[in-house]
Amino acid sequence: MKIISYNVNGIRAALKKGFLDWLQAANPDVICIQETKAHKEQLDLTLFEEAGYPFHYWFSAQKKGYSSVAIFCKEKPNHIEYGTGIETMDFEGRNLRVDYDNVSIMSLYLPSGTNLDRLNFKLNYMDEFQVYINNLRKEIPNLVICGDYNICHEEMDIHNPKMKGVSGFLPEERQWIGEFIQSGFVDSFRYLNPDKREYSWWSYRANARANNKGWRLDYAMVTKPLKDKITRAYILPEAKHSDHCPIALELDF
Repeated sequence: MKIISYNVNGIRAALKKGFLDWLQAANPDVICIQETKAHKEQLDLTLFEEAGYPFHYWFSAQKKGYSSVAIFCKEKPNHIEYGTGIETMDFEGRNLRVDYDNVSIMSLYLPSGTNLDRLNFKLNYMDEFQVYINNLRKEIPNLVICGDYNICHEEMDIHNPKMKGVSGFLPEERQWIGEFIQSGFVDSFRYLNPDKREYSWWSYRANARANNKGWRLDYAMVTKPLKDKITRAYILPEAKHSDHCPIALELDF
């Protein structure tokens, strides 16, 4: 099973940049999308079906043009879970899950901490999400949580490790993602690529992408029972529909 995760920074903008042609060439079984910035009523959904994804699910923020996640699937899931049931996070459309026989796959878009209010929201979200996942794993041991975590874990995940005062690389954020992994997850990319310095997001400023001054903010976290199923985990920087690039995970069932 090939799973891709991609923060598209606006699905309508990505479509204009050739997203569907790229998707057909990449050919994942499941793609988790973050930051669609759209409600499905604003889109021609037949485009995704014609591209080979007849099963597409959307969980959008109450606020239009903001946040929101989606999952496109080639095969119909057994169950779709919209949100977490936690009121403080679900109004921003940040969690969507599809369940199959062998694995459940979540598209996650963690908040960014762009100012103090949003940082506090993010930290509260992270705490509530950890509790939610601890309980979910009792019910679903084979879980993949793909998405934009808006956190760099280690110094090798950011082009300038001196940026310790910036949200996304704050000590408390890094501690949280480390503890999240320790709670029973495998960072699939780092597991197979322990020494690679590759990034999944670049600022639009100062020619950052051309100079590869990036951050690894996007992860495919896999619960430990699936660890031996991981065959490939990689980043796709040549896809340029967004300020992020896609990440991919392949599992052998």
